[in-house]
Amino acid sequence: MLVPTFFVLCGFIMLGVGAEMMLSGSSRLAVRWGISPLLVGLTIVAFGTSAPELAVSIESTTSNLSALALGNVIGSNIANIGLVLGIMALIKPIRIERQLVRKQIPLVIISSMLMGVLLLDGQLDRSDGLFLTVGLVGYLIISYLQIGAEYDARELELHPTQNKRQSGQVLFYLLLIIAGLSLLIFGSRIFVINVVTLAGLLGISEAVIGLTLVAVGTSIPELATSLVAVSKNQADMAIGNVVGSNIFNVLCVLGITAIIGTVYGDQFAVADFTVMILFSLILLPFAWTNFTLSRMEGLFLLSGYVVYLVFVSQQT
Repeated sequence: MLVPTFFVLCGFIMLGVGAEMMLSGSSRLAVRWGISPLLVGLTIVAFGTSAPELAVSIESTTSNLSALALGNVIGSNIANIGLVLGIMALIKPIRIERQLVRKQIPLVIISSMLMGVLLLDGQLDRSDGLFLTVGLVGYLIISYLQIGAEYDARELELHPTQNKRQSGQVLFYLLLIIAGLSLLIFGSRIFVINVVTLAGLLGISEAVIGLTLVAVGTSIPELATSLVAVSKNQADMAIGNVVGSNIFNVLCVLGITAIIGTVYGDQFAVADFTVMILFSLILLPFAWTNFTLSRMEGLFLLSGYVVYLVFVSQQT
């Protein structure tokens, strides 16, 4: 028990350092290139913090543990809203961009419902995976058209002669992002492997491990990155990270995983999918109210997540 616990702590430290490095590189690169911090959070940072979910899901599917892969995505999406946003809002009320509320959060709801529809037959096969991956490409294009182009035009008006592309600095920021991402992936892998080892010793089922321990473990990059972003008054990148990560988890993680191997959902109750969709639905009115996620709303999300964990722990 002591050895896995030690490596869990090591993985957690690596995740914190990696989050700091990737956020610093991403935010500075955004300023240098004139990219919206919100767009960076929705895409680059979201993909980076979803990388552990992708690695775990692919490994699980190739090891004939597809229930772990699906539980990882469902549980991570619930944890991102209930745990990550809940803690963030409790620490400091989060101001949310209007276009995020009106255009991006609805995409979280749509992607969650889409996953539920595709799983009505109890599995995600290669055609489902291709469909989700095409949706990912569409999401990236829409995100740029809705946010990136508008930000570029505004920055051009404010700084028409500013040189944003100094190659030396850009290379340094890119290396910082890559190094941070590597620490996130490696640290998450160490964390998850040892958490699963501890859970296995306690006789917890594969689906429950995926929904809880692995999901929380692979959501730690989102939590670490978002907390660092909030501490630096970069709320756009923090909230964009969580929203983008939930979309990436469905379209990218499940899409690529299903292309590699069939993902089966017969071990999961309807309640698990329902809770994931409900958390996505609740987020919309919360964010729409004064375009701020308050401490009370954060407490509600976190309390709801704790209740869900208690419910899942009762599953056999």
